[in-house]
Amino acid sequence: MSDRFDWHPDAGLIDVRDPARSREDLEALGEAVWREALDWLYTEAMRRPVSGDSYPQARDRFFGITGAPSAAPEDPTTWTVVLDEFRRRVAPATFNAQHPGSFSYFTPPPLAMSIAGETLAQWINQGVDVFHAGPVGAFVEEEVVAWLLGLAGLGDEGWGVLTSGGVMANIMALAVARDVHLARVRGLPSPPRGRDLDGVRVYASDQAHFSIGRGLDLLGFPPETLHVVESDDRFRLNGADVSGAISKDRGAGLVPLAIAAVAGYTNTGSVDRVDELADVSGEEGLWLHVDAAYGGAARLSLRDASRVPGLERADTVTIDPHKWFFQAYDVGALLVRRRRDLRATFHREPEYYRSGTLEHEPLHWYQYSMEGTRRFRGLKLWMSWKHLGSRGLARLIEQNLDLAAYLAARCREESDLEAVPPEPELAVVCFRHVPAGHEHLPPERVDALQRALQRDLEVGGEGWVSTTTLDGRTFLRAGVVNYLSSRSDVDRMLEALRTRSEGVLEQLDR
Repeated sequence: MSDRFDWHPDAGLIDVRDPARSREDLEALGEAVWREALDWLYTEAMRRPVSGDSYPQARDRFFGITGAPSAAPEDPTTWTVVLDEFRRRVAPATFNAQHPGSFSYFTPPPLAMSIAGETLAQWINQGVDVFHAGPVGAFVEEEVVAWLLGLAGLGDEGWGVLTSGGVMANIMALAVARDVHLARVRGLPSPPRGRDLDGVRVYASDQAHFSIGRGLDLLGFPPETLHVVESDDRFRLNGADVSGAISKDRGAGLVPLAIAAVAGYTNTGSVDRVDELADVSGEEGLWLHVDAAYGGAARLSLRDASRVPGLERADTVTIDPHKWFFQAYDVGALLVRRRRDLRATFHREPEYYRSGTLEHEPLHWYQYSMEGTRRFRGLKLWMSWKHLGSRGLARLIEQNLDLAAYLAARCREESDLEAVPPEPELAVVCFRHVPAGHEHLPPERVDALQRALQRDLEVGGEGWVSTTTLDGRTFLRAGVVNYLSSRSDVDRMLEALRTRSEGVLEQLDR
């Protein structure tokens, strides 16, 4: 065995070729890392949802007295020293999705099998781009994508690709709509660019994810391309309003291109009237994209699949398994009705790759994605889906839906609580607390109270919710994607808000 790595105190972790020299070291590291992870889980993660530090305090805790990053380390050190620094600097400052009082953004606790899959994926390090850089990675992704296509109902010609998340998937979906559908609408022999993008309109609601506007900007469309249509009283986009907007735009000589619908808004969990929008798309000749990054997983449940209708009628669909499939970050997906559309948009042939026809050459994933080399995202989802099955995943989702319904019911029944909308379509509950005797506070005061309550709850550590704005007013927002949460955790969170509200009002009065 060569001694060329003996300059490092943990040489066996670098030169791994000889098991007699390195396996014992690797096993010790693996055991220590797993133990460290479990120590974090059962201490920091279960102690509170998130640190109560302010941002300046968090910076000072991590960076020290300078408040700024240190210089890069010059010399090697042992893994024990590195793990000790993780324990001191990183572990106490995490957002703890595993805490049952964490009603968060869409950050669920990842399944243990997802973490196992991520660990194995990093070891085998398959590059998912050209086939020979990760052959088994290509096959696993193809199988997982097939399962997602079945979930969405996109048919035998469908295809898809795993992405970093919903933002990338939505941007790629708009790129496909531009290069395939706009070229067809304008009768162009090649993908539209420059002046061909002028006068185009894409329709989305006032609740749509920011990635739709960002995507249109990045793809070269003028700022006025996005036509925002007001959502209804349940924060949904409906067919009649979009149809009216299209009619006005056609009358003005504009070119309607696409509808960007949402099945599970980040703000409210509301689901657009996708079937109505699909009817409008068909009648008007528009592309239909559905951002089901959050809500698409509900279709795993036989009981609740009807909450997310119409995905099978879309041209493109976004689904994010790192949301309601309980996967470790990151893994999203873009699904398309026609495989050729994805390949036509993204396929370029570098001189150092040799590929031929679709039927007879290996599967090269770079031909279907904006990205080149991608990490092996599919393995953790593949292993988790195998481990729980669709029925097991559905059980976890149904528990979340039932818990959100419980929180909404408490808000309807108790005079100091209000939820908007009163009954959630999925598992997001936007609500406010105004203590008894303060019902006539001015709206601005109620808004300030919600913001202060959120922060006070965060500092106290009994639970965690975010805030959002609906119709110009501030609400607390509980995203119930934590399969470890129960009714008692909801009750504890509400009781903490009530206990703290009088003191918070007093602070606001000072």
